[in-house]
Amino acid sequence: MKDLFKITGMFALFIMLIPMIGFIARDENAASEPEETVVLVTKEAPEKAYETSSYSEEFSVLDCATGQVMTMTMEEYIKGAVLGEMPASYGIEALKAQAVAVHTYAIRRIEQQKEAPEPELMGAYISNDSSKYQAYFSPEQAKAFYGDDYEEYDRKAAEAVSAVKDEILVYKGEPIVAAFHSISGGRTESAENIWGVALDYLVPVESEADEASPLFQSENVFTSDELYARLTQSDFGITLPDTSAKSEWIEITETTASGTVLKVKTGDKELTGTELRELLGLRSPVFTVSFSEKEDCFTFSVKGSGHGVGMSQYGAGCMAENGADYREILTYYYTGAEIVSLECGE
Repeated sequence: MKDLFKITGMFALFIMLIPMIGFIARDENAASEPEETVVLVTKEAPEKAYETSSYSEEFSVLDCATGQVMTMTMEEYIKGAVLGEMPASYGIEALKAQAVAVHTYAIRRIEQQKEAPEPELMGAYISNDSSKYQAYFSPEQAKAFYGDDYEEYDRKAAEAVSAVKDEILVYKGEPIVAAFHSISGGRTESAENIWGVALDYLVPVESEADEASPLFQSENVFTSDELYARLTQSDFGITLPDTSAKSEWIEITETTASGTVLKVKTGDKELTGTELRELLGLRSPVFTVSFSEKEDCFTFSVKGSGHGVGMSQYGAGCMAENGADYREILTYYYTGAEIVSLECGE
């Protein structure tokens, strides 16, 4: 797939900055921290409760730079989110899958803001702050990001969005938490293992194609002094053993079948793999660690990029390249979920 994923690297790094908060409902005490610090809230909904044209009319986004609320059509929003979330070099069926996922996200945001408006959004459904919500590129931002390829990719994204603009993913009549990530560790992860809440449609599936990504493996190397400072100066209040026992500073004690680190002992504290990942800036919670006495350093060998839950974007790109359509991609990564039309009006 030469040149197909030429900007995957930029997105793999960019997506690490985007949290899961936009995909979920949270209570007033939920922390607005990256990706894994979330409170998942679901509710039962009657079948086809969301088949209404009311959602097609407009969507509002708070511009953090100006403090102004931007109003646009839902289709315009979906296109900007697709351009901001997935490399537009991916196959059009992968872009369609991403469009359905971000549309599902937008519908959940509408429902959340109707039930419990966030004052800081000033009446908007979301802001363009990608550290808190799903990414969104305005036309100007997309031009700056894609450069000379902008016009081609803008047309491609518009075509993909137009084909699926009325569709969302539901489970038992409720729009799903359409989580996605850049690259899995070869197998996706369950929502329960990452966020502590089991969702029937967010369970592990094989995604071996991700292993072909040039960004599948990464390493983070810390000298013992660097790691000591990171750990002992963190909010966890970690106390480490004597420096003669450096090899005992980090011990992985529990992992999942997908390779995600669930528990890790560091000094006198036990952290989750996600907590250590965030503390050390690792690309994913799928990692191993080794200590070199000769080099006096710790090496964290990491697989994948992102939390690993839901749709692997790289995997979706590979499925599209191999002939799968967006429906096959979505129903593969979101087990048991259905694609339904909102029967949106023009």
